[in-house]
Amino acid sequence: MERPTFFVKAGQTVSAGRGLRFLVSIAAFLAGPAFADDAGQSLESAVNDPTASLMAFQLQDYYTSSYHGASGATGNLVQFRAAIPFSFGGLNHITRLTLPYVTKSPSGATGLTDATLFDLATFDRSWGRFGFGAVALLPTGSEGLSAEKWGLGPAAGLVVQKKWGLIGLFNQNILTVAGNEDMPDVNISTVQPILSVDLDKGWSAGLSEMTIVYDWDAGDFTSLPLGAKLSKMTKIGGKPVQWTVSAEHNFYDQGAVGPENTYGFTAKLLLPK
Repeated sequence: MERPTFFVKAGQTVSAGRGLRFLVSIAAFLAGPAFADDAGQSLESAVNDPTASLMAFQLQDYYTSSYHGASGATGNLVQFRAAIPFSFGGLNHITRLTLPYVTKSPSGATGLTDATLFDLATFDRSWGRFGFGAVALLPTGSEGLSAEKWGLGPAAGLVVQKKWGLIGLFNQNILTVAGNEDMPDVNISTVQPILSVDLDKGWSAGLSEMTIVYDWDAGDFTSLPLGAKLSKMTKIGGKPVQWTVSAEHNFYDQGAVGPENTYGFTAKLLLPK
């Protein structure tokens, strides 16, 4: 059976194992002049901010045109994501559920892959926002597409708002807590750089949702992507919708089969307060 895919885009394989906790320094992003608070953040800015208190529902499609280690193979993944803000214990929270479905893969396997759920308590500052919380891996995937493990770990995010847009980091850590003992543990850390530049008339550009993955068992990075996106805000039935196209190249080409070039399309429905 092919090693399961999880926490990644179509066809990407991440090895897993026992490891240590991953700490990412974000203090450097506090440097330089910045301004923002949650009340004053524009919708055009908040839609690109994973820490913003903005309810959103999005449908994403990722097409992988080529793979490392699987010449001629292609893949496709459809992903639903819901972000729900709420208040609890006097703190603002943002909860996000991600449900991926593989429609094509190099192995031929199709179906649901493992879901992820995170909750972040957020704190507004004059320069932007930061948050701390937890992320969980849920073994919801079909046979051959699931890690068959329950995972839990810390998550943290930081976004600094500039006059021209946003810059920041988002970090999640998955550590196995239970599951099928015959399957390898999942102990990984991910870092997503955030960069978005506001353009005129609802347009924005920046880094894609590229996710750098470190496998503590392998003692090495197992995904090193670089990507860009272009977005446009419109309205449908009076509701704001953001349309995004993206492209990524993954430079990691060692070990198991993994995506090389991936292209994405996202439709995100926004329900601001």
